[in-house]
Amino acid sequence: MNRHQESDQSLIHSYLRGDENALEILINRHKTKIYTTIYLLVKDSYLAEDIFQDAFIKIINTLRAGKYNEEGKFLPWALRIAHNLVIDHFRKEKRTPVVTTIDGQDIFNILHFVDENAEDRIVREQTVADLRKLIMMLPEEQREVLIMRHYADLSFKEIADITEVSINTALGRMRYALNNLRKMMNIKEESLK
Repeated sequence: MNRHQESDQSLIHSYLRGDENALEILINRHKTKIYTTIYLLVKDSYLAEDIFQDAFIKIINTLRAGKYNEEGKFLPWALRIAHNLVIDHFRKEKRTPVVTTIDGQDIFNILHFVDENAEDRIVREQTVADLRKLIMMLPEEQREVLIMRHYADLSFKEIADITEVSINTALGRMRYALNNLRKMMNIKEESLK
């Protein structure tokens, strides 16, 4: 069998038996999703790289210590480690993440609208700024699920695993986030009338 087709679990067992190449395959298999998840939360490529490296150091140390027991669930486990490191960083820095693309651009600044005139552009930019402010006003748990679902493109199962809640809780947080955004938008519209 091609090494790149081996299961995560098989690669972990090979690594624990001394096959360093197995770890490299495992890291390469999941690095984009793990790094992107971190980056979308921290919005700084250097910081994301640091946290990504810290996450893999922790993963390697946990594997070597024989403490990995997430049978067949390597990616959610690795994402949870990365997520916890991001939370630790924000607790230290007391900052709020901003939503960005992989190349560091603010996600709201790259939305493209065809044949946009100056007035439309100003309205769009204001709408984007308003939406960003509203997202940042959401409770942390709701904001986190919204960002992971829409900008990191994670499934609700992956979100539930990372945040260590049930899928129903993750779905509920998303529903509350969307409902709260709608309410805040309606209140903003009413105040402008």
